[in-house]
Amino acid sequence: MIFCSAIEGKAIGLRVSILASGSSGNITLLETQRTRLLVDCGLGKRETLARLAAIGLSVDHIDGIIITHEHMDHCNGLPQMLGLWKAPLFVTEPTMDALRRTLPDTLGKRLHGVEKIHAGQTFTVGDIEAHAFRVTHDAVDPTCFTFRADGAKLAIVTDLGRLTNLVKTHLLGCDCVVLESNHDPNMLKYGPYPWAVKQRILGNYGHLSNNMISEYLADTDQAVGFDARARYLVLAHLSQENNDPDLARASAEEALNRRPAECAFHGELLIASQEKPLKPLEL
Repeated sequence: MIFCSAIEGKAIGLRVSILASGSSGNITLLETQRTRLLVDCGLGKRETLARLAAIGLSVDHIDGIIITHEHMDHCNGLPQMLGLWKAPLFVTEPTMDALRRTLPDTLGKRLHGVEKIHAGQTFTVGDIEAHAFRVTHDAVDPTCFTFRADGAKLAIVTDLGRLTNLVKTHLLGCDCVVLESNHDPNMLKYGPYPWAVKQRILGNYGHLSNNMISEYLADTDQAVGFDARARYLVLAHLSQENNDPDLARASAEEALNRRPAECAFHGELLIASQEKPLKPLEL
């Protein structure tokens, strides 16, 4: 199906709209001239439509839905999205089994085709090419993704406890990197969470901290460092209790400022929000 952009009537190559990012709900819309793809469905129907409207979009169809893992902030709205848009679901088999156990019985009634995928696989949804890769997180089969369309490359990498060399390799050559910067270690240490939860977040199967992201962004190693090629670097999945957007930004900026001039980052640093959609990013 061919459609035109709803924003200023412009043609689009690959557009990224992060509608929500955080521990209360995650959902991102990817668009080309021919394809609309949702990555995660952590908001309900009403809030999703409201956020689309806030960035000037009226979506009459979705060509596919990807669920990265079964935690509720990534899948809670899936039955409603399936009922609204009747799109096929792209998901790993272990995650699909977990979704059936976790979500209401309405999920099964609203499925309009399930495409089983696995880490290491490249597949297409319309004219968007997706590649799934495994990450360390306390879910049954957590996956993150890179996406390619019209010569542009996007990575969405959240919900992981370590930046492995595999992950870093997939981040190379991206025009847009959406990267978790979940918590400030001191805020988490002295915050209200029970000790067991703090240990989970800090562990290898938890979430990335501002400090971990800072270390990566300052690394200029050509094989596993940040290559600084991205037009947009988006810090995402910030904890509302254990982080602050200004802290996350300052930590990232300090790291980027440590890079030598020949490896400088000239793109735009953005912070994704739980409360409101980020401006659409045209790649």
